[in-house]
Amino acid sequence: MAVEQVLHMNGGEGDTSYANNSTFQRMVMLTAKHILEESIMRLYCDTFPNCLKVADLGCSSGPNALLVASNIINTIDAVSQKLSHESPMFQFFLNDLFGNDFNTTFKLLPDFIKRLQEEKGQKFSPCFFSGTPGSFYGRLFPDNSIHFFHSSYSLHWLSKTPDALQDAAIEPLNKGNIYLTRASPPAVQKTYFEQFQQDFSLFLRSRSSELLPSGAMVLTLIGRDEQNELMNAWVVIGMALNDMAAVKLVEQSKLDSFNIPSYCPTSDEIRKVIEEEGSFDVQRLETIRTDWVKNVDVIDDEYTVVDEETRAEGVAKFIRAVAEPILKSEFGEEIMDELFIRFKNKIIKLYGVEKLEVANLVMHITKRT
Repeated sequence: MAVEQVLHMNGGEGDTSYANNSTFQRMVMLTAKHILEESIMRLYCDTFPNCLKVADLGCSSGPNALLVASNIINTIDAVSQKLSHESPMFQFFLNDLFGNDFNTTFKLLPDFIKRLQEEKGQKFSPCFFSGTPGSFYGRLFPDNSIHFFHSSYSLHWLSKTPDALQDAAIEPLNKGNIYLTRASPPAVQKTYFEQFQQDFSLFLRSRSSELLPSGAMVLTLIGRDEQNELMNAWVVIGMALNDMAAVKLVEQSKLDSFNIPSYCPTSDEIRKVIEEEGSFDVQRLETIRTDWVKNVDVIDDEYTVVDEETRAEGVAKFIRAVAEPILKSEFGEEIMDELFIRFKNKIIKLYGVEKLEVANLVMHITKRT
């Protein structure tokens, strides 16, 4: 099945929905907020557009889809007041693949707009939102039409699983794994990087055409530490699937041939692709580590203390909200509950033994003139 058909988060507002299990992604966005604010302030002060056009790529669904818009509006409003300059109108384009649950986000817009009007007053300029479904590995907008692109936790997804990992005529290269692990042969890392390089280069070319001459982007994606010492969630899911294959709950042949269409690059790999593609200059590139277990303890952006069982349950829910659609398409819906119970138990055992952290790569890049 094509990646575009199954690559989306769990929709709706239920117990396993992305809308209700994306606190971790929200915390990552807040951690990178200073880079977003700095870049949008710089762009605005250089151009002073009457209408600031912003696209959020891979927005998913739920409250997080409006968090970037809120941060940008607040930043521009503060700068405008400081400079005694009239605030611009805003046009936000929310992009994700066709299977994304846009409606859950659209339902939040009336209260979002009302709250803005109450906070900013009647003089605040109009703010417009629209959905733009489609893959960002290709064109989404006309030439020279967007001021600013934002993307958080989307660009580590590939347009497809690398061809070399899908060739049924040869022995599976990554047998027993669903992702790049410490035990994977070097050829697996090579083929994953080549697919990432191809996809990310296309992304950069497409955005360069769509951005205005003064345009910029802030991109956040899951990266990989140079020493490969951090434990990735897909690796833990692979462990659970192997346990299930051992007791015939999952077909071993399916497990051996399945590979997640995702690649977490190092900061050097990101720089290499950007420099070789040639459309953008890197203004800033930071690696921000985030504990993907402890951050489940966050409620309303404040830390609380929970026991290991509750914490692991929270991790299982937020990973399930992201991973379930693509795993379900391969292994079937009937094993999902069992899989994530086993995943939760793995987390309890690994916590304190492995580094359950994410190396987030956050970059501010500008269109080369």
